[in-house]
Amino acid sequence: MLVSKIKLVVLGPLKLMLIILSMNYLALSQSDSSVVKNVSIMPKSSFYVEPGTYGTRRESDPPDYVIQMNNSNISGTSKLDWLELGLDYRTRPEIRNNDIRRPDLTTDFPVLLRSRVYVGIKSIIDPFRFVVELEDAHRVNSQFEKDTRDFNRAELIQLYGALHFENLIKKDNLGNSRPIYLRFGRQTFEFLDRRLIALNRWRNTTNNFVGFRGTIGQDKNDWQLNLLAMRPIERKVDQFDHRDTTKYFYAVIGHWRRWSKITTIEPFYMGLTQSPHATNNNQSRQIHSPGIRLYGWLFGGRFNYDITHTQQFGTSNGLKHQAFMSTAEIGVKMKNMIWKPRISLFYGFVSGDKDPNDQTNNRFERFYGFARPWSPDDYIIPENVSAPKLRIEIQPTKNIKADFGYGFYWLASATDRFANLLDGTNNRDITGQSGKFLGHGFDFRIIFSQIKTVQATLGYANYQNGDFVLNRQNAAMGKSIKSSNFLYLEVSFNLVEFFAILKPKK
Repeated sequence: MLVSKIKLVVLGPLKLMLIILSMNYLALSQSDSSVVKNVSIMPKSSFYVEPGTYGTRRESDPPDYVIQMNNSNISGTSKLDWLELGLDYRTRPEIRNNDIRRPDLTTDFPVLLRSRVYVGIKSIIDPFRFVVELEDAHRVNSQFEKDTRDFNRAELIQLYGALHFENLIKKDNLGNSRPIYLRFGRQTFEFLDRRLIALNRWRNTTNNFVGFRGTIGQDKNDWQLNLLAMRPIERKVDQFDHRDTTKYFYAVIGHWRRWSKITTIEPFYMGLTQSPHATNNNQSRQIHSPGIRLYGWLFGGRFNYDITHTQQFGTSNGLKHQAFMSTAEIGVKMKNMIWKPRISLFYGFVSGDKDPNDQTNNRFERFYGFARPWSPDDYIIPENVSAPKLRIEIQPTKNIKADFGYGFYWLASATDRFANLLDGTNNRDITGQSGKFLGHGFDFRIIFSQIKTVQATLGYANYQNGDFVLNRQNAAMGKSIKSSNFLYLEVSFNLVEFFAILKPKK
């Protein structure tokens, strides 16, 4: 029985990946030369292909609000190709009605505020480079206590030195250099589909680490390798953040793009070591997490897919650790229609602990991922969940985009927790009698970028509570509510672009 379960968990996703690869090969072999020639998703100067799946586009390096000053259109900066500068301000008023993450069923009107400043020095003193980035994040007009999701005052989120070697390795077949980067210090970054390592830029505060990051190659290359050896930064509300000396996070992440017209392959290994300490209830952990991601396009860029499987094993506070996460998305983009709609189906399954009384922990370790693609209201995280979702994306004009989604959520294991429910209390029924259905709901957002210096997003999500949520609310508060609502307006300002308008080059 155990062997059959292991085969189902490991071989199932691999079979699906092989099917996708064979579909890709068949599609390309049967395409006529004009179709292949018109595939625009892979420029001739680069092997890189953007996945095009929902919520998986990684933050650029440096971040997208940063501008190389000679490209800024500001007077007097034409020779400053060695200086990167970013000034970013974001505000997000929210209305949260009956937020199930809270132990109180009420309506809250928080306003989230965040400022970021980035300075990067490159080229002029190569191979040495330097980056510093500061962030100030806080929240006003809320009835709830401060927390590290929304508060991180006057914090240094990046401060690192780097060695950059441009031509130590032979160029790829397209003529792109394969640089080597060695970075030491406090850093932020995103990898893969962002579900395991991300800045978490939707949240008001940022994930960051301190340690070593090594990179061979760049996105344009046919292959690339990333090495991480880090300690996570423990965020503080009103104090200076410091590294978590009880945890050590490391990773090896590969990217194979030689066949990116057919598929991009990203094998990876991540690990987490936690030593016992009073701050973590004296729990020790050793988590090993190998996985693989495949994504690509078919039929001239009309059909795309994105599949990831992550396995975990090791020990967790004296228990055997055995968990996994599988996600898959397929989409169709109708390029010839006026609003270029894309329709996609997503399904994710993340294991939860099957039996609280056995000697095995099946709860998936989510590491430092980005949860918003699972649900826009931040209810669902990649832990103990089974989640199918339908989504439609459209682009009415060049500067307006919109998407609409409907999702359903169940517990993967009825005897494990729903992590974000009720502030982490009364969120588990070890008997399994509270049910498995967490709820369902729809969401939409509209993104406006009419003005170069400003981007605005209007969003809404409605969540209908399932049996598990209703039962746990009744157990905790003696009452329950059928649904919750989340409405927000997010506005971001790129202040360097704003100065370019005030003082343009002549």
